[in-house]
Amino acid sequence: MRPEVDIVILNHNGKRFLDECLTTVLASTYPKKQVYLLDNASTDDDVAYVREKYPDVKIIQNPNNNGYCAAYNLAFDVCPGEYIVCLNNDVSVDAGWLEPMVNLAESDQRIGAIQPKVLAYHQPTHFEYAGGSGGMIDVYGYPFLRGRIFTHIEEDKGQYDDIVPIFWASGATMFVRKSALEDSGNLDETIVHHMDEIDLCWRLRLAGYTIYVQPEATIKHIGGGTITTKSFAKIYWNHRNSLYMMLKNYSFKNVIKYVTVHVLLDYVVMLKSLLTFDFTTLRAVASAHIWLIANTGLIVKKRKEVQLKRKMSDSRITPYMYHGSIVFAFFIRKINTFSKIKKFKKDENKPNTSSLEWANGASAGDI
Repeated sequence: MRPEVDIVILNHNGKRFLDECLTTVLASTYPKKQVYLLDNASTDDDVAYVREKYPDVKIIQNPNNNGYCAAYNLAFDVCPGEYIVCLNNDVSVDAGWLEPMVNLAESDQRIGAIQPKVLAYHQPTHFEYAGGSGGMIDVYGYPFLRGRIFTHIEEDKGQYDDIVPIFWASGATMFVRKSALEDSGNLDETIVHHMDEIDLCWRLRLAGYTIYVQPEATIKHIGGGTITTKSFAKIYWNHRNSLYMMLKNYSFKNVIKYVTVHVLLDYVVMLKSLLTFDFTTLRAVASAHIWLIANTGLIVKKRKEVQLKRKMSDSRITPYMYHGSIVFAFFIRKINTFSKIKKFKKDENKPNTSSLEWANGASAGDI
């Protein structure tokens, strides 16, 4: 018997995207699905429009526009399906996108989340900024993708069409086993924006689950290509949340080992910003650090919650991380693709089992 999949489309005043998104999602060939519009307090007539034009779509209304995490936590509480897909409204999906992810999830109950391959809507020959073919992270808390490192986005030539473990699945299209959330906890609403899905996937790993990319499933996403990388808000949230996430999820030993380096790198960023008169970046990074200091008590509380749920040691998690600095690799070594990162890691030839596992691709059975 096929499991039910609930497809939850987050929306806030996004009517211009809804026709293509809903039309393609409703045309999905997987038979046992329910589509939801998760409306985040839209002030336009989005909900009325969907009710009239798409009567098969159920509506979940969040009375407040309080971010990605709070909205999806509401959906996690009300959707009954065995699997939930968190889906942005600015996507177009292939008809058979769900079956490969369901089949993969059903093959191993330890798979907590899956991501399809995400291509750029306006340039479908290339990966999309926010998804690519799966998310990775280095041990210092800097995320990157199979298909995108910082600002360099690769053309999709089938080089990442393997079904392999990844560290995190993109929040633009994240397929989640609902029962796994009972072990990991829901999305952390303190994060609000940016890195929320990375934090959830990290906690799923701590709870004993693994995360996969399933490139046989494909979607096209508009949003990532328009991200303003130099805005105050994006810089602030990224710097704040990367440190917050590490402080919660790492063992104490690794907090000292890796967070210290991340903080030092942030000070280098602030110094460079001061010298180049980039006061937006300077203010954003400084504000992130001020928030972290001002909320020490909250961070300690959240850390206790995470560590109490921990079932896996860091030694079982870090093999899925890059054991170098992606900042150093990209900006100093000029390595700009994931395939070159893997080769670079192998060529280092360090006697580090975790690094070698990462370079060769750890399997689900390793956890």
